Amino acid sequence: MEVTRYLACYTGPERPGKVMLFVMRRAAILELSAELWDGLQADDVPDCERETLVRLGVLVASRDAERAEMRSIFERLNARSRRFTALVTLTLECNLACPYCYEEPFRGNVAMSESTADLLIQKTIERMDAGMDVVFDFYGGEALLALPILRRIAGQLSHAASQRGRIFEFNLVTNGTLLNRQTVQDLVDLGLKGAKLTLDGPKDIHDRQRPFISGSGSFDAILANIKATWDLVRIQLGSNYNRDNYERYPELLDQLLAEGITPDQLHMIVFYPVLPKSDSSTFGDFSASCSCSSEPWLIEASLYLREAILKKGFNTPKPLPSACMVEFLNDLVIGYDGGLYKCPAFMGQEDLRVGTLLEGIGDYGATYNMGVWKTEECLDCPYLPFCYGGCRYLLRLRTGAIGGVDCRKDFLDAVLEKFVRQDLELRSSPSPMS
Repeated sequence: MEVTRYLACYTGPERPGKVMLFVMRRAAILELSAELWDGLQADDVPDCERETLVRLGVLVASRDAERAEMRSIFERLNARSRRFTALVTLTLECNLACPYCYEEPFRGNVAMSESTADLLIQKTIERMDAGMDVVFDFYGGEALLALPILRRIAGQLSHAASQRGRIFEFNLVTNGTLLNRQTVQDLVDLGLKGAKLTLDGPKDIHDRQRPFISGSGSFDAILANIKATWDLVRIQLGSNYNRDNYERYPELLDQLLAEGITPDQLHMIVFYPVLPKSDSSTFGDFSASCSCSSEPWLIEASLYLREAILKKGFNTPKPLPSACMVEFLNDLVIGYDGGLYKCPAFMGQEDLRVGTLLEGIGDYGATYNMGVWKTEECLDCPYLPFCYGGCRYLLRLRTGAIGGVDCRKDFLDAVLEKFVRQDLELRSSPSPMS
């Protein structure tokens, strides 16, 4: 047996004689004695420990075999997949005027037609007939501005799934201003499970960054809707920060608690950096937005904000293996016009369209530079299960093309150990092994 290459090893003066391991492929955390760690590397491990270490992915039969397995990981996952997941853009109209919106270059007063909705329903039912369950994220613009077409699609697919013994569920990606209790109650009956809302920091920042088209602030309306609906659906709260304002974002957590919105009422809170718009233009100073994951200010902000969320008792994502949706055959972005994409950030860019509902999906291997991470350097990198080539959107913004990788090694070197220790200290306890 050999120690997996997809592993990080951490030591610290607070735990002398102990070694903490983070296994990338399993997101498993172990604390070992330094003696056991030395034995591991020499393949001298007691039988009573070996089984656990194999189960958690610390020990593998062969590092070379594991490396080869990683090369084909998505082929295997796609072959087993029985779920069709789509982000469905119902409209590009929005009732907010967010100055940083990356959709602004192509947004407009357009919505999905009934004929396109019918085609979407037909193609989705064909997936159900092929034995697939279906999960949609309805998206915009503001998805609830297209509520009649949303109800039509969800109603017919919910009925079709019931007839076929399949699952149909959906979530809303919404700014939250129209997410009232009656609307949510109606949609829950059609399969609504969750809603992803946005509050951009404390009230004054949010109202400046996410005003209604009229210019008035939207913070109070969204807050009221969270209070009115949290018991009906799983709510994920997002928040978009930049280099100049992130230090004030913990004030949002205090405002939520002061309003009686407690950690048990929210599924999770995630703070995101503002990205440049789809045409590479930016809101304000370019350096205040994020165009690279290893920017020093972003590393600092990520650690600071994540710790603030956990200290207040709210949930936020744990470090987990992840990959871009482009790697998954059954994950799509469906535009209001029936165009198909592999990333929501690429909507409106015709050279990155991969097909249409009517014509099907074409070969996008070269366009999206598939397999770009299957290099010696990436396959040997311990962080591969957390990266797989990084973000094609950020890479295209920086270089003008999807070529090479958007390496996240510097970012993960800087934050991963601290993320793990935040989790151990603030919401879980270690799993020691002697």
